[in-house]
Amino acid sequence: MNVPFVDDEVFEAKDFTSISLQRAEYSYCTFRNCNFESSSISQIIFDECEFENCNLSNVETKNTSFRNCRFIGCKMLGFKFNECNAFLLSFTFSVCNLQFSSFHNLTIAKTYFMDCKLEDVDFSDGQLNEAVFDLCNLRGALFDGTNLMKANFSTATNYSIDPENNKIQGAHFSKDGLSGLLDKYKLKIK
Repeated sequence: MNVPFVDDEVFEAKDFTSISLQRAEYSYCTFRNCNFESSSISQIIFDECEFENCNLSNVETKNTSFRNCRFIGCKMLGFKFNECNAFLLSFTFSVCNLQFSSFHNLTIAKTYFMDCKLEDVDFSDGQLNEAVFDLCNLRGALFDGTNLMKANFSTATNYSIDPENNKIQGAHFSKDGLSGLLDKYKLKIK
């Protein structure tokens, strides 16, 4: 079945909660100040698209493709990236709220998170080698069986990572954040 192809369009202040975004392949499109909250974007392909100041909280994402997409200033509470199409999955995030989202079991090496709220996000069993968590709050984020080799946490805060259950060889941490690697031992570090 052929799906429409939409190229280089700007969608400004659209409300997709009452009328869903058309199932199509969107290439080099910009979505600015759009509301997708609790709607379905399942089986849609986004290629080189940019989402600016959009609300994508609790969207349905079954088999959605994000290929080299950028999210800037977006609210994405409960976003289930783990239900997306994993083929060529890649994105960057700047100043986004991703609380309660899931990247469980995804291969998203070299993903860049800048100044994001990543509280209670599930990164378990993922491949996040060389990912960058620049100025990110990771309070309650779940790292279990996660490949974090060469990942950069040097400006991240509030993370708790068990070195025995995650691969952290070559990862970067600040001296102030080292306590996040020792949480399971319940040490009092001053």
